[in-house]
Amino acid sequence: MNCPIHPPKYYKNENLDSVREFINKNDFVILISQVDGKPWATHIPLLLDKDVNDKDILIGHISRANSQWKDFDANEEMLVVFSGPNAYVSASWYDHENVPTWNYIAVHVYGRIHIIEGEFLIQQLSKLVDKYESDMQRPVKVDKMTKEFVESQIKGIVGFEIEITDIQAVMKLSQNRDDKNYDRVINGLEQKGDINSLEIARLMKK
Repeated sequence: MNCPIHPPKYYKNENLDSVREFINKNDFVILISQVDGKPWATHIPLLLDKDVNDKDILIGHISRANSQWKDFDANEEMLVVFSGPNAYVSASWYDHENVPTWNYIAVHVYGRIHIIEGEFLIQQLSKLVDKYESDMQRPVKVDKMTKEFVESQIKGIVGFEIEITDIQAVMKLSQNRDDKNYDRVINGLEQKGDINSLEIARLMKK
């Protein structure tokens, strides 16, 4: 994993197992590329998987009606943004004069994209559906659908895999504060009480 020098070192998450866990839990992403020379973003779920060489890849699909796929070949690199919890940190929580900020967790994945088709696409769709159906009372499975139905549906999508070339993983959780002010931030977040603030406070305690 190569993390370019963008965030301060104390905010970087260079633990690959931790990054994988985050990706698996926050896998509704923004897929960003260039289309006709302009930025283009699509919101979709992606699945972290392994290729034949046991290297991490991302798999997914978009609607064939979405023009983004038509320029996949023109993009040397795609950007995938995984977003986690985030919360405002008030300067009033410190015991000294300071500025407000924002605590958050995010992962940016860069990679080369390749269109997949045929049986390989069906296999990847099965993995994606199995993941999200796993906790359903009556889970839907692609291999239980009729061949005719599956073939009719995949005509409307474009499947792909992303070969990961770079990762930026940021966990900004007030690591630059002393113990006293770190605890004051946690208390402030817990006092706010909204879902994001409570989750950031929980992660800071962890």
